[in-house]
Amino acid sequence: MKIIVPMAGMGKRMRPHTLTVPKPLIPIAGKPIVQRLVEDIAKVVGQQVEEVAFIVGRFGTEVEQSLLKIAESVGAKGTIVYQDEPLGTAHAIMCAKDSLSGPLVVAFADTLFKADFTLDTSADGTIWVQRVEDPRPFGVVKLDEQGRITELIEKPQEFVSDLAIIGIYYFRDGDYLKRELQYLLDNDIKEKGEYQLTNALENMKNQGAVFIPGRVNEWLDCGNKDATVYTNQRYLEYLREAGEDTVAKSAKLTNSVIIPPVYIGENVVLENSIVGPHVSVGDNSVLRHSVVANSIVQKSATVQHANISNSMVGSFATLTGTPADLSVGDYNALKL
Repeated sequence: MKIIVPMAGMGKRMRPHTLTVPKPLIPIAGKPIVQRLVEDIAKVVGQQVEEVAFIVGRFGTEVEQSLLKIAESVGAKGTIVYQDEPLGTAHAIMCAKDSLSGPLVVAFADTLFKADFTLDTSADGTIWVQRVEDPRPFGVVKLDEQGRITELIEKPQEFVSDLAIIGIYYFRDGDYLKRELQYLLDNDIKEKGEYQLTNALENMKNQGAVFIPGRVNEWLDCGNKDATVYTNQRYLEYLREAGEDTVAKSAKLTNSVIIPPVYIGENVVLENSIVGPHVSVGDNSVLRHSVVANSIVQKSATVQHANISNSMVGSFATLTGTPADLSVGDYNALKL
């Protein structure tokens, strides 16, 4: 089994946090979004993951080394390939064409999920979906009486289905997928100026390929600051239910209170502060004389004399101030 992870975009909706790092490396409960994604997929596929191919922009050596370590964490070989032009989902996947063989999962790196099923490998492919109240902003699937996917519709303005595609796909034959993606590129078949995976899926289905839905218990978006803070909240709840210890032994607490669930990283310093619930604090960060709830404070950040909630504070940022709903990017210094 292989996992293909397109993550070339920096994530403009998440700025200022994505000015220095790609969005999939923003931490959720102490681990980057993309690491959580890869680990969760490895759990549900029910077989050894031999390779994780990351499709990236030119993010630099440090980011690439971080991604290779994520692959190693699930016992897989890591591969880095580049998408230098944003030409669509099909084009992104084809940038990793040397890895498109055998059974594989394609997972776009701005979404997370929780699921308790074992992947059904009997069909040609699985498209993971979640029922939503308003399907208009999403691609959706229609099913027949046997539960097989009969149609894929992009952002329907009239109701046809409430099963939204979450951006994770299983293919039993990676070579077949590669041929269909190459067909789109060779014949310049585009939607709104881009090569789209859904066109390849439609072609495969029309040739007799059977696709089935994979249902998830919860679909967690990381598209913007508020959604990412909420996803962090939900992951902390999962970790508490699993009984995981999420407070590093090297953390130093002085006259401070922790309200679970929280994640407290290595060498964090808390002085005269109240932290939690639903707070993640990255390694080497310092919180003094502050109250922090429902927020993400990334690594090596400093928060002083502040009362914050529903906020993100970037790595190496400094925040000194008064109550707020904030999004402070990496290396910024803010006084309120």
